[in-house]
Amino acid sequence: MIKKILDRPFFIRLFHWEYWPFHVVYGPIYFYWFWLCIKSRSFFFFNTSNPSINNGGFLMESKKQIYDLLPQEYYPQTIFFNEGSLNAEILKEIQKRNFHFPLIGKPDIGMKGLSVKKLHDEQELIEYAANSKVNFLVQEFIPYENEVGIFYYRFPNKLKGHLSGIVKKEFLTVEGDGESTMTELLRKDKRFILQIPSLTKVYGNELKRILQRGEKRILVPYGNHVRGAKFIDASHLIDGKLTNTIDKICRQINGFYYGRLDIRFNSWEELNEGKNISVIEANGAGSEPTHIYDPKHSIFYAWREIIRHWNILWRISQMNHRWHQLPYMKISSGIEMFRQNKEYVKMISEDLKKTA
Repeated sequence: MIKKILDRPFFIRLFHWEYWPFHVVYGPIYFYWFWLCIKSRSFFFFNTSNPSINNGGFLMESKKQIYDLLPQEYYPQTIFFNEGSLNAEILKEIQKRNFHFPLIGKPDIGMKGLSVKKLHDEQELIEYAANSKVNFLVQEFIPYENEVGIFYYRFPNKLKGHLSGIVKKEFLTVEGDGESTMTELLRKDKRFILQIPSLTKVYGNELKRILQRGEKRILVPYGNHVRGAKFIDASHLIDGKLTNTIDKICRQINGFYYGRLDIRFNSWEELNEGKNISVIEANGAGSEPTHIYDPKHSIFYAWREIIRHWNILWRISQMNHRWHQLPYMKISSGIEMFRQNKEYVKMISEDLKKTA
């Protein structure tokens, strides 16, 4: 009886801080953020952290613009489409680039994986485009089985950068026992229970299927915490070789000093060498050190890590402001950025309901 109660979504979220609302997690440490603002004499000092990215990559930055900063060999082939693009135009461009299904559709300005979808055929692509209220990207699907988020920073007065955290991502996957339906398998894991409503919309009656013993099925092929991926802190794997590899990539991104790279890769050995990898996301000043979401970590650990990274962000922003005379964002511009972001999140959340 008690187990059934504790397995309800409300109690799962209540007793696992990683599912708490953003402002509940960050609320107790906002005072430190305001202290950094006071020291900077700006509420929006972060915009100078990554000069080549809109708003420093804090909010409302274009993924396509960031991809264009990356060396082409390190990210998936990507096509940008304006909202409302004609079906014929979309299909023509897909064929021109010789894209093969499955593909990935995502908003050009993203937010925590909202409205990201794996597209299996032309019909799903057309439906995705029709339901999108915003500009969107269509990308090659990268088949590498592994994904990590690597946090990188480099002070403007230094030639070499640093890695401050690594998170390994386990996709939402069920393994059959020869007796249970996929829904029953999902109910055995608290993390998966929270995803059952959205998975039911996607898979419907298919979740009633019984998997053979040992048979595995990836139900959400994205390394996104909100979509059910498990985050595991792998920061202990940081070493000189990996640091040099990631630093080499990041120093080729003009004006990039602080952020997180989400990378698909084949094997850890190849990742260390920079081979058979694909940067599926490059995030700027708004990046979280997502290794904090490892279930083994306490909220106190998370607060320490967030504050540590905020301090690094502040130092980099200060240096770029003082040495390169980069102006901080005006209050009016900052308020407008937050207003636009609120409206944008609302639109892509509605898109998600239609395309789930």
